[in-house]
Amino acid sequence: MSRRNGAPNGVEKEAAPPPTNIAQDKQARLLSSESGHFSLIRALHLADFITELNGFCGAMSVFSSMRYCLGDPYDYTNLWAALGFIPFGLFFDFMDGKVARWRGKASLMGQELDSLADLVSFGVSPAAVAFAMGVRTPVDHLLLSFFILCGLTRLARFNVTVSVLPKDATGKSKYFEGTPIPTSLALVFTMAYWVSQGWVLDNIPLGTALTGTALEFHPIVGLFLVHGCLMVSKSIHIPKP
Repeated sequence: MSRRNGAPNGVEKEAAPPPTNIAQDKQARLLSSESGHFSLIRALHLADFITELNGFCGAMSVFSSMRYCLGDPYDYTNLWAALGFIPFGLFFDFMDGKVARWRGKASLMGQELDSLADLVSFGVSPAAVAFAMGVRTPVDHLLLSFFILCGLTRLARFNVTVSVLPKDATGKSKYFEGTPIPTSLALVFTMAYWVSQGWVLDNIPLGTALTGTALEFHPIVGLFLVHGCLMVSKSIHIPKP
């Protein structure tokens, strides 16, 4: 019988079963409690706090991109910080699942936190870095927004379909539908190389197309467009490690 991805052994995934895991029961009671201003904090597991660090890295990346826009365009310190926080987010994204399985305390709350943190760290923050580097025309904005929305849709689809995807003997899903959103690190490493070469602002590779018109855009934004399409693909199956 199929099991929820990342759930401890013994937690069966039915259509709409009552909670059978003791940790989830306790968390549900704390979340629904009306007493205590900090009942939400008490309801979080250790893995949930690690997931919060993933979201923290994404937020700090966005703020670093904003600081670069406000400072000296030839000082790349904040730009490097914006790029550097994203791999740290991936580290925490990897560790939260490890800790949840180790402690046997995977939860629906943790699953939702994980998706929201991933959207910030691997969707919003790479787009913010691209904007800071000079991908700033109105058409660029639309295409970067498309990339973020693809990530949002892909994460929502995962939360809905994770229970029906084929499972292996351990209860983990056998594959991802579409490329996982953390694969946006390929874009991050590409942008890091451009920064190392000084290819930012007016020196962005390939320059602009339709220059001087209302449809002016940077061709490199097409990388985000393609990546967004890969994330929401139904036919692409990526085996899970």
